[in-house]
Amino acid sequence: MNFITNPLILVTFFPLVGVLALLFIPADKKNVLRWTTLVASLLTFGLSIWMLTMFNKSNPDLQLGFSLPWIQVAGWNISFAMGVDGLSILLVLLTTFLTPIAILSTWTAVEERVKDFMIFFTLLEMGMLGVFLAQDLFLFYIFWEFTLVPMYFLIGIWGGPRRIYAAIKFFLYTMAGSILMLLAILWLGIYQGTFSVPELITKGGIPGNVQLWLFLAFAAAFAIKVPMWPLHSWLPDAHVEAPTAGSVILAGVLLKMGTYGFLRFNLPMFPEAALKAAPWMALLAVIGIIYGAAVSYAQKDIKKLVAYSSVSHLGFVMLGLFALNAQGIEGGILQMINHGLSTGALFLLVGMVYEQTHTREFSVYGGLWKIMPVYGAVMLIVSLSSMGLPGLNGFIGEFAILLGAFGSKAIGSPWFAGVAAAGVILAAVYILYMFQKIFLGPEGSIVEEVKKHGHALRDLNLREIVTVAPLLVLIFWIGLYPKPFFELIAPAVEKLLMAFPH
Repeated sequence: MNFITNPLILVTFFPLVGVLALLFIPADKKNVLRWTTLVASLLTFGLSIWMLTMFNKSNPDLQLGFSLPWIQVAGWNISFAMGVDGLSILLVLLTTFLTPIAILSTWTAVEERVKDFMIFFTLLEMGMLGVFLAQDLFLFYIFWEFTLVPMYFLIGIWGGPRRIYAAIKFFLYTMAGSILMLLAILWLGIYQGTFSVPELITKGGIPGNVQLWLFLAFAAAFAIKVPMWPLHSWLPDAHVEAPTAGSVILAGVLLKMGTYGFLRFNLPMFPEAALKAAPWMALLAVIGIIYGAAVSYAQKDIKKLVAYSSVSHLGFVMLGLFALNAQGIEGGILQMINHGLSTGALFLLVGMVYEQTHTREFSVYGGLWKIMPVYGAVMLIVSLSSMGLPGLNGFIGEFAILLGAFGSKAIGSPWFAGVAAAGVILAAVYILYMFQKIFLGPEGSIVEEVKKHGHALRDLNLREIVTVAPLLVLIFWIGLYPKPFFELIAPAVEKLLMAFPH
């Protein structure tokens, strides 16, 4: 298999073929632009499935990889290196799965500058895939920073009334952490003589006190992206102002770049520092779980409630990762996928009703179940998934995380798991509160307001059902039969844990 036909190269850079096609389509051919982007994203998803068929789930090592000399000057040994293993394959699949769904949601939501929107969105997919597959620190950093640009424009051009503020805040927060990570990457490359991630992990030999500083430098970038409390304040603004498709990808994939960074770099490259930091990271994670849930309950805007819920849900992921045992880390990885599915679906559903009502305020809703029964049924399933009901995907990940945290020697106390479990209860409180306000009780004022404009609220149409149906399938699949997903994850997690004393 040569470089050009390598599945990782094809998956990562096929979106560029879509971009090239879009450049030759006139800007006024909106439907042609939409269909071209959708087909390109579906073909990318097909290539990722092909990659999955070539993946050996029992092999814990990097697979399908390659490494080509890239920048070899002044003693810099930088390679164009990519690879996939159990830590990243589900995130690659999540990216290629959510992208066409997000694009399908734009059919009527994005009417201005459609060509520009589709180009930025397709470039964003390429950048995210590169982050999950890069195996050279310098290459990883380029992809990491590249994703900022299209997301900045997606929020800044097609966002809500405060879009410029939200886009600049998103950009500055992420850049601030990334500068510290860049300094750490340069130090590693010069001190160790390589930027190759597998070589750096194998080589080791970094003194414990230096490890701690490097750990903190990487953690600054990743914690902002997660976002961990108290570095989360950019997230609600970005989510609320972003267009629906942008919110889906932001919640579904971009936030996972932060948790993936901890998993791929902080844990295996700085194991001593990770062990020292584990109780503190667990503390911040638990604070984020409770804080995110409490603030979600206080919201009056549906989209802002879903945005703050991400702070809580990603807190569970971080707690699982820093439990530093198989149950916690495997649960954390699966919960990254679960959050992408459930919260991505919630943002889609909020966007669908917003297109008709042009408001997200709880106070004007009520009684939608009678008017939109299909929409209500889908929202109920997704809401129950997000709050971790047994039989749906959210329960599996949260249960594994709590099990791992309860027995974790690294974080040192079962109380972390006990307090985090209260976050599950709080999630039920704010999600059921949201559902009750929107769907139950007497009809809200928005029903009459819509009628004044000459039409009534309609239920989901065929395109909208097709958009959310794949998410519902996976929500039930993971909830009822998670074994295939754990089988993909487990060998790589076992290998990762070999760096830590048992």
